[in-house]
Amino acid sequence: MKNRQLKLTAQAAMIAAVYVALTYVFAPISFGEIQVRIAEALTILPVFTPAAIPGLFIGCLIGNAISGAVVPDIIMGSIATLLGALGTRMLRKQSPFIAVLPPIIANMVIVPFVLRYAYEVQLPIPFMMLTVGIGEVLSCGVLGIMLYYALYRHRAQIFREEDSLS
Repeated sequence: MKNRQLKLTAQAAMIAAVYVALTYVFAPISFGEIQVRIAEALTILPVFTPAAIPGLFIGCLIGNAISGAVVPDIIMGSIATLLGALGTRMLRKQSPFIAVLPPIIANMVIVPFVLRYAYEVQLPIPFMMLTVGIGEVLSCGVLGIMLYYALYRHRAQIFREEDSLS
């Protein structure tokens, strides 16, 4: 039991670190009313391991904080990623095309309100839902699905098999 907890903690830390690094490296396209956050491709990882849920949440929290985001964005953006990760975990036995929907929807609904009320972006909220949604489809949908298929064949070596099937 202790080894399993240690492995999950290490996985969560690694996922958080990769999320932060991707957010930082791709910062110019990771923020704003038109955004493609490459790090959101990692939101497919809860299909393979429950460690991805805290890893993604903490990674998003740190990534937003070091980017200079305002407090409401740090909190609400991280909550959107957390909700998406939880939804993906719940849908892990479904097709990966279904499993990527929760982070797309969570960010598409929450982020436009953050942009409006935290950053005072005056674009219409439905328009920002569209632009954020397109970015999420590209990052979670396209890149996330690519990541899924890259990892799927080697999941037993990367993640504990019981984590991916339970």
